[in-house]
Order: sequence, then structure tokens, then C-alpha cells
Amino acid sequence: MAGDVSGPDRGPSVGGQVAAALGLGLVLAGGFWFAAKTSQESVSDPKPAVCDESTASPASRYVSGRRLCEALNRPDLPALLGTPGEQARLAYGNDGRPEGEKADRAPSPEGNVDLATYSLKLSVSYDRLPVATLGRLLGNTAEPTTFLGRPAVLYSDRTLAFTVPLGSGGKAESRTGGIARHLLVAKDPKDGGGSYELVIWREDEGIPDDAALLRVAERVLPTVPGWAATG
Repeated sequence: MAGDVSGPDRGPSVGGQVAAALGLGLVLAGGFWFAAKTSQESVSDPKPAVCDESTASPASRYVSGRRLCEALNRPDLPALLGTPGEQARLAYGNDGRPEGEKADRAPSPEGNVDLATYSLKLSVSYDRLPVATLGRLLGNTAEPTTFLGRPAVLYSDRTLAFTVPLGSGGKAESRTGGIARHLLVAKDPKDGGGSYELVIWREDEGIPDDAALLRVAERVLPTVPGWAATG
């Protein structure tokens, strides 16, 4: 028996990926995440998943992964996605706190929620890269736009699908999965650096609905701590 799960490669924000591609000495990152999980069909508790505790406690000037998860894991999230009969099956936050020699760097917090049809990730980047600069480096799929009065970019990437054996024997396998749609939004209207990023992708590897992505972003982003202060 095997479980087929799909998700982007785990890593910091897209800003880290672009900076690494430019040879700025930052760690290469994909702006994606992956969490291996067992089949949810066997779970008997019908209640929607709640956000777990963050793995670290970042400095107060940074939002926690748990808080991002809570912002994303709204009661009306299924309706915003166009799947009102569903509920969250998995919800968790990650503070992305650097360790060791890199402990003095800003964290890369993210919140994650999985439903039957869609999976979502909300993250915050504290780098100094303007969204307009990132948009020029993201390739042909990048669509510069504005969102709630701030510079923004819509773009696509591929997920990485994993087949995880649930019984004895066999090896986990990976392959290219479906499309993930990203909305990258500047932290302030002047685009002075740093960004919020919301990503959605379908568990059946279909094409995500941009209207659903934007509906979720309109409700969720203004509730993230720090949004109003930079608005």
C-alpha cells in the first residue's frame, strides 16, 4: 500500500531562491514545502484540524508559524476555495528559525493547511528584496500586478509528488507533480523589501483556481500581524 502525497519542496521564501540564483551567497531555496503524511481517510475524528504548536519562539518582531497557520486555517476557508463541504485535514506552523552559525538571521515562518482538494501555504519573508525585482527574475510565468494597494506578482511552479510506502518494503519515490499558483505581495505599498506569499495547489494535480487564491488572500493577508502597520 502506498500513499501519494504532493507538495512543493520545503524552503524559505522565493526571495532566497532568487538571491541564490544571482550568486548572493544565500542558501538556495524553492519557496515550497513538503510534509509526508499518512492517509487521512483512516482518521475517525470528524473535527477539522487545528494548528499545532510552533517548533520555536522567534523574536517578537517576527510573526510565528503558528500565527500564520491560524490566519490561514479560517472556518470559511473551504468556502473561499470553492469546496464548502470540506474541512482542514492537517494544519501546522513552522517558525523557520535558523540554527547554528545562521541563528542571527531572520526566520522564515510559514503556516500550512491541507484539505481534500487543496493544500495551501502562507509565508513571510523578511529579506530586503523588492517584489518588483523578484518579479523580473521569476521567468515567463510571472505576472506583475497590484494587490490591496501593494505591488504583487502572480506566478506558477511545479509541485513535487511523493509516493510513500505505508506497508513494509518498497522505497519512497518522487516525480514532478501538478501546478502550484503563488501570490507574492510586498510588505508595504512602497515595496521597500520583504513579502508575503500565499501558495495553493490541488491534491489531484489539477490546475488551481486563481479566483480561489485571490479570495483567500483578500481575507487572510489583512489578518496577519504586521500587515496594518506596513499598509
